[in-house]
Amino acid sequence: MRYFDLHCDTIYESLAKGCDISNPLFHITPQKSAFLSPYIQCFAICVPEEIRGERATDMFLKAYQRLEEQCLKFDIRIIKSFEDIKSVTENGGKGAIFTVENASPLAGRLENIELFERCGVKFVTLTWNGRNELGAGAMVTHSNGITPFGIEVISELEKRKIAVDVSHASDRLLDDVLNHSSRPIVATHSNSRSVTNVKRNLTDSHFRAIVNRGGIVGLNLHRYFLNDDPDKASKFDIIKHAEHMLSLGGEDALAFGADFDGCELPNDLVGIDSMGEVYELFLRENYNESLVKKIFFENTFKFCENFDKY
Repeated sequence: MRYFDLHCDTIYESLAKGCDISNPLFHITPQKSAFLSPYIQCFAICVPEEIRGERATDMFLKAYQRLEEQCLKFDIRIIKSFEDIKSVTENGGKGAIFTVENASPLAGRLENIELFERCGVKFVTLTWNGRNELGAGAMVTHSNGITPFGIEVISELEKRKIAVDVSHASDRLLDDVLNHSSRPIVATHSNSRSVTNVKRNLTDSHFRAIVNRGGIVGLNLHRYFLNDDPDKASKFDIIKHAEHMLSLGGEDALAFGADFDGCELPNDLVGIDSMGEVYELFLRENYNESLVKKIFFENTFKFCENFDKY
């Protein structure tokens, strides 16, 4: 089964806990994902809100070093270009893309984007739930949107072919990103607010705007984002979110950003090894297999291919 996932926190957890990504308690391990071929996973360094400045930059570098070590140990190819993605896909291999969740490792310095580029970062989530130097996240009560520095960051990221990620953005910040960006944007791990009414999910208008820009949106498996009653969340809620987003024109934009090792899963899912079951569920719910293949792999693959051509 082919699978391309836009977001997990596994490398952050590996760094925080001082253990290999083979830890059986993790949602993602090389053993659990062995059935996937090809398999490309975006590994995010999620920098906690309280870590800022040089400490945040240092954490970013340590996470990248950990990713390098783990990829070497478990025969995973670090991806830094679309050609790398294509090679992994053609060979049915495993690939890792380094991403940033909360751009505080920039430490307010535009020149640190070059550091992101050297480490192969392809997606940058501008904020987490609070404020940083770029703007206001989803849980900020009175969002003032993007900062002047944030506008500069968007421009520089786009020049370096790094996609702007608006998961965790406040509505005001997302509006500002749409106004100040020229390339497609992504929401790596966000569901539909019309289905589950939480601020971390996307409004219909924002989803349409991302689609109209040629962007992609990754379905998130966090139980609190799947169902208004998290205790009742199940894999069937994934279908509900997918169905709604598809009704808004998302056939070529819908993907997965499961948030493994950074979320609380529904009781009927255990981790990456559940994705085969989720794939079969889509088929049983009468989704055409060509569409299912788009959601699980092809839409993200094509986004990366096209983004590299701008």
